[in-house]
Amino acid sequence: MNKYWYKNAVIYCLDVETFKDSNGDGIGDFQGLTNGLTYLSSLGVNCLWLMPFFDSPNKDNGYDVRDYYKVDPRLGDLGHFAQLIDAADEVGIRILIDLAVNHTSTEHTWFQEARKNKDSKYRDFYIWLDEKPEDKGENIMSGGEEDGSNWEWDEEAGAYYFHTFYTHQPDLNISNENVQEEIFRIMQFWLKMGVSGFRIDAAPHMFNEKGTVNFCKDPHSVFRHFREFVETQKKDSILLAEVDLPPDDYDKFFGDEDEMHMLFNFYVNNYMFLSFARKEATPLADALKKMPQISEKEQMAIFVRNHDELNLSKLSNEEQQEVFQAFAPQENMQIFGRGIRRRLASMLDNDRKRIEMAYSLLFTLPGTPVIRYGQEIGMGEDLSMEGRSSVRTVMQWSDDKNGGFSSAPEDQLIRSVVSEGDFSYKKINVHDQHRDHDSLLNWMAHAIKFRKEFREFGWGDYVVMDTGNKSVLAHCRNSDKGTAIAFHNFSDEEVMVKTKFENPEEIVDIFGDERYKAFDSDSQEIKLNPYGYRWLHKRKRFL
Repeated sequence: MNKYWYKNAVIYCLDVETFKDSNGDGIGDFQGLTNGLTYLSSLGVNCLWLMPFFDSPNKDNGYDVRDYYKVDPRLGDLGHFAQLIDAADEVGIRILIDLAVNHTSTEHTWFQEARKNKDSKYRDFYIWLDEKPEDKGENIMSGGEEDGSNWEWDEEAGAYYFHTFYTHQPDLNISNENVQEEIFRIMQFWLKMGVSGFRIDAAPHMFNEKGTVNFCKDPHSVFRHFREFVETQKKDSILLAEVDLPPDDYDKFFGDEDEMHMLFNFYVNNYMFLSFARKEATPLADALKKMPQISEKEQMAIFVRNHDELNLSKLSNEEQQEVFQAFAPQENMQIFGRGIRRRLASMLDNDRKRIEMAYSLLFTLPGTPVIRYGQEIGMGEDLSMEGRSSVRTVMQWSDDKNGGFSSAPEDQLIRSVVSEGDFSYKKINVHDQHRDHDSLLNWMAHAIKFRKEFREFGWGDYVVMDTGNKSVLAHCRNSDKGTAIAFHNFSDEEVMVKTKFENPEEIVDIFGDERYKAFDSDSQEIKLNPYGYRWLHKRKRFL
């Protein structure tokens, strides 16, 4: 058993309903995903993160859970899920599932019982006030969609309930030990089903001040209990948290190696895009320098684009405008006043050099890479769809009907398929790219192979190196087996940078945008093409 498997994993995120339809009803399902596992394995993926598939009214893409012990019947049943687990195990793929327990759906039995009776034990599962307090109107999901308040009147309950997100998603009272016990039961159930851990949705919001909620001055004890519980149930299971906070707060969620195993690195993601917009490495280099070094048991999760909007909230207003101007100049490309609802390939104008450089960063920056479905073939978005749905179009498998996703009539598809323009399924699909040696898909598989071979990228402390050139990011990662080094040129001009390595004769090139002339240990100069990248390696010497 490898307890630290997540340090060198390659995680692939997908929504079952948009990945592959096996029965022609227009909705992806567990059987379709099971059939697609060999494709994912050949790509080099060894961990799947599945977005919510629980029984849900689906008003928020499944994050409004109605029953944590049932699966959405459109996707199959628990038997189909068990078959998926077994098939994934056969090809060496672990499965993480989304655990959205900051809130439930208003249709959940707990909330239905809570609103009926003040004396019900479920009343304290949620957060209630008889009178609406003054609030700042800073609801996360307002953006013109709701009134901005975090308190909603419930006629049947005769009281106001608190919600961090949409009004149909009442927050659970995580300070209530009975609620915690229910969460433990949910975790135990799915661990016994064979999952390898959980992605904790909206982690920081669980502990925010919400009416009369009281955590007895130590809210993070809840996460310590979560960690202890999952490791007791399954020693190599993990918790991966969505923590969209500044780097100074990350240690609070890692704790003393007793809370989260992994955190998503939203901070670095924001400054990555500022660097892309400026064609300068400096913003990203500065952001990396502010990141805390982490312990052997911890890990950051690195991503380029996730399943939501590209949330730029860590940037100043002026910096956000720079990124908007570069990648979302039209109002329809923006959302919530803080984000971009486009996929990476379209933001980079389908420029293969820039796309490769971006994913080379993904595989070399400190942490575990997370790929969103369709990124490996360069899928685009559908801006005619509302809100976040623009980046949630169905997977493009071939140039056949509906991109090979489903045999259903087009008007019955769960989401649209991109059918026009440069990102149409007729131009961008798995089948065509499989047969093209120079395709993005085959490049991605090649890059993943090197990322997994040179495990140093997933371990040890890292150093941001001074290149003397604002266009070039250089960083290295030191482990007990050796040193992994990466250079990336953010500009559209060829550059040369000087390096200073000890024992430079031991350094070798391992991967790059071209087969560069071998590293010259005498001059120690590094050549980089426009948007070029080079990975180098220095093996540890043993006496």
